[in-house]
Amino acid sequence: MAKKNEAEMPGNTNGFSVANFFQGTKEELEKVVWPSRKQLVSESAGVLLMVTLSASLIYLVDGLFGWVAQQVF
Repeated sequence: MAKKNEAEMPGNTNGFSVANFFQGTKEELEKVVWPSRKQLVSESAGVLLMVTLSASLIYLVDGLFGWVAQQVF
């Protein structure tokens, strides 16, 4: 459960404030833990490999079903 001071909104009753929006955005971006270059490259390579393997499997299964359909019809 969030602490009370973290859950409270600023006392702005006038609605949306651009200054508060950018201040809040800056505060949230400071909390982000950015990956190292090595981690970014290795995880990107993993994603590309999995996408390639998945697309290849779908292509092969589609080709098999197409061949079976031609033989039946």
